[in-house]
Amino acid sequence: MNQILTIIMIVGAIIGGVDRILGNRLGYGAKFEEGFLFLGPTALSMAGMICLTPILSKILGTVVVPIYHWIGADPGMFGSFLAIDMGGFQLARELAVDPHIGAYAGIVVSSIFGCTIVFTIPVGMGMIAKSDQRYFAKGIMIGLIAMPIALTVGGLLCGLSVLECLHQNLPVFILALLLLLGLWHIPEHMIRGFYIFSGLIRFVVTIGLLLGVINHLCGFTLIKGIAPITEAMSVVSSIGIVMLGSLPAAECLQRILKRPFCLLGRRFCMNSTGMTGLLVGAVSVIPAISMFKDMDERAKVANAAFLVSAASLFAAHTGFTLSTQPEFLGALIGAKISGGVVAFLLVHVIYTRKNKSHHASNI
Repeated sequence: MNQILTIIMIVGAIIGGVDRILGNRLGYGAKFEEGFLFLGPTALSMAGMICLTPILSKILGTVVVPIYHWIGADPGMFGSFLAIDMGGFQLARELAVDPHIGAYAGIVVSSIFGCTIVFTIPVGMGMIAKSDQRYFAKGIMIGLIAMPIALTVGGLLCGLSVLECLHQNLPVFILALLLLLGLWHIPEHMIRGFYIFSGLIRFVVTIGLLLGVINHLCGFTLIKGIAPITEAMSVVSSIGIVMLGSLPAAECLQRILKRPFCLLGRRFCMNSTGMTGLLVGAVSVIPAISMFKDMDERAKVANAAFLVSAASLFAAHTGFTLSTQPEFLGALIGAKISGGVVAFLLVHVIYTRKNKSHHASNI
């Protein structure tokens, strides 16, 4: 699996690089450049957190480790509360008793649950028009309902049993249930809370980045135990290298699947923008969310639900996994695709029943 995907990335990079040399005639050269331009935002979002991870693991370890030991789960699972590329992987690895569980938490669970609460929800609520926020919230709730399927599939592909997956993810499921209830009953307060949380994450990341810069440029450490910023930037660079190939490859995939997806859109009663949004969201969250204004109601809900598990599958998350824990790439892909597909089908079932009941009431 890893070798096949690596070959695809290499072919994508070659296609993108050659097209750039020829003047971006096919559009793949622009995607090649975009892969490199991702370095800046990626570094801003994760480098500071990577620098702070050794310190955070010591501070949080005194509180988190006893609680997780009490419920019989590995403390590394706490790292899954952050996104995979915003310190979730590093924190899971530092806190984990079992490195295998830590990798599962930091790769699979962080890329789904952590990404949703730290990135997708705050960014989505900030970008989407107020009139569409209820559809986005509804989609997120459906995506969270489908999430246990994704985490279980990912766990099985990592070599865990079903019971181990359920047990290790107990804190995640509890928090997901609280999110569901909050989005259902007090959506405005939840949105405000996500803004505050995302602001706090941004503050911590920036502090870590500043400390790393001072340590590197001045040669002295303000806080003992901070990781060198060069280590963080090496991870960022590895992701950028993979993105050079993954973005042109993803663009090629979108073009190949455009016609089949239009046919699927008719089958699932969604407009073409909604179906395209699914493919775009599997590459990057922000462009998919920017398309919401052109989607119908069902497509808005379906895209939000799909993003919970499948967000950034073919770009940042694949790049991060290949550069840090390549043996878990199959688990990442299996988890994100299964969760995204189940969430999409749940939306289809809900709206099909809704339309049937509405039709019956009109007869």
